[in-house]
Amino acid sequence: MLRYLFADELHKFPNLAQGMFRDRADQFKTRLGWDVHVDEKGEERDQYDDLNPLYVIWEEEDGSHGGSMRVLPTTGPVMVNEVFGHLTGGKPVHSPLIWEVTRFCLSRTASAHTAGAIMLSGGEIMEGFGLTHIAGVFDARMIRIYRLIGSSPVVLGSQGKGRDQISVGLWPYSPEDCNRVAERAGIPRELSRMWFKAAFGTVRQHRFALSA
Repeated sequence: MLRYLFADELHKFPNLAQGMFRDRADQFKTRLGWDVHVDEKGEERDQYDDLNPLYVIWEEEDGSHGGSMRVLPTTGPVMVNEVFGHLTGGKPVHSPLIWEVTRFCLSRTASAHTAGAIMLSGGEIMEGFGLTHIAGVFDARMIRIYRLIGSSPVVLGSQGKGRDQISVGLWPYSPEDCNRVAERAGIPRELSRMWFKAAFGTVRQHRFALSA
């Protein structure tokens, strides 16, 4: 199932949180060789994890972390502006209607529909909170995954070539995309909406609004 948890709620699910940060270390440091910090617990964290972001986590049937991503509003500090702003031509992505997703992570034992489920959560977030776009940074290997899932971004800028290419993109909200991603992930929209409503209810209000 999909869980939507702010950072200050992770203590309620310690094993799930630990699995997420350790799988991030495994994916970004071990497998991809990125220059990221891994602490003495074997967990990967950065300064954006200190901003009480929203985490979307796919919880496997055994309670383990299958995959996840981190969400922050572009009205505050975000990677697309502070780290990769040069890829957007010096034009910051800054709008209460655009949130950033980063640290898209899959465990080595993730089930087949995990990536699609996490992408589907982006559509639920846009629909539920009335957003127009999701912004994100991605590497070349993700392009094929996005196509298979059924939701590809509009690329704002890239650097590098081949497997080393890094891009910044925007995913516009589209109900058709949401339904297509849900179908390919094998998750009924009714179930996906139920997971979202269990976390936020039906009111378009969110804790990010307090600091936007």
